[in-house]
Amino acid sequence: MKALLLRALGRFLALDRRWIFLLMALCIVTPLILPIGLPFTPDPAVRNLHRAIEDLPEGSVVLVSCDYDPGSKPELQPFTEALFRHLFRRKLKVVVSCLWAGAPPLVNQAIAQALEAEDIRPLGLKDKVDYVNLGYKDGRQLVMLGMGENIHSTFPKSNDGTPVSQIPLMQRMRKLGDSQLFVNVSGGSPGTKEWVETAQGRFGLRMVAACTAVMAPDNIPYYEAGQLLGLAGGMKGSADYEQLVGLPGSATRGMAAQSFGHLLIIAFIALGNVAFFMTRGRKR
Repeated sequence: MKALLLRALGRFLALDRRWIFLLMALCIVTPLILPIGLPFTPDPAVRNLHRAIEDLPEGSVVLVSCDYDPGSKPELQPFTEALFRHLFRRKLKVVVSCLWAGAPPLVNQAIAQALEAEDIRPLGLKDKVDYVNLGYKDGRQLVMLGMGENIHSTFPKSNDGTPVSQIPLMQRMRKLGDSQLFVNVSGGSPGTKEWVETAQGRFGLRMVAACTAVMAPDNIPYYEAGQLLGLAGGMKGSADYEQLVGLPGSATRGMAAQSFGHLLIIAFIALGNVAFFMTRGRKR
């Protein structure tokens, strides 16, 4: 029996790496295609983000700044899609702005997807009345300061060229402080850090944020200090938020793929060490 085990471990050590690559591919691709749900507990910071939206009265104005591009899409687009579904479901008014040039098409895609959802379509939401995409504006912190003073002069037209003065929803939204909640979806700079340092305290914003995993450690101190009411970091944060709003999507599937991939790596490391020490000194 021991001889058979040692022979098997020896073969494992000599395993062609292409089999390892194949197994890893299967571990990653399978959860992305098949809904394999793994249990996980949402982070308290994401729970607080969700609660901040849930506590808003119907008809409240929420300003969303989508500051990311296709490079951050796998981590942040699932959050944005779930966010618009959540805001529309709660019958909140949504104003969207962007400080990244690549963001407006992603915003339009997320809004269109939300409007086609079975629970949103019956609401009959109207562009410029219930939601509006103001589009992209260059200027980083100067745009933030400008929005704090007068959004109409900072964004004179919406993303489709409609004058802001002709948009019914924007009559309720003339400066940052007019929003009941500010949501920043950040892929880097300018993003959450700049919004907190430049606008949050200055204009008294009730602010929550979602950011990439690499940016989360920089933004956690703002959450702990109470400057952010909630924070979702990386794909895990997006998956947590999807679970809280009851909309499991690509982030939830991505976390399952990532988890299976990590489990396979751990298994190979453990087996490799066992095989090495048990066969050490044995002639092959």
